[in-house]
Amino acid sequence: MTSLQEFRCEVCGTVTSNPAHWFVIQCGDWELTVLKWNAEAANAPEARHYCGEAHAQVYISRWFGSVCSPSKPDFTRASSAQ
Repeated sequence: MTSLQEFRCEVCGTVTSNPAHWFVIQCGDWELTVLKWNAEAANAPEARHYCGEAHAQVYISRWFGSVCSPSKPDFTRASSAQ
């Protein structure tokens, strides 16, 4: 007997047992990997699931925002004030 496995999109909450055209993102503090859907990647403990390219992009943008905050100082502005 096989067990039915469901996955939930991290952005919109859509749930499916047939994740065709979904993406898996595995990430940490310094690295982000986007994978086409495959069962091994989807079942990894650090895997995040996205129902399509648009929602994967939402997460990628949020990840870059958190990694790149606060923004780098503008040294050209500081030097022009002298």
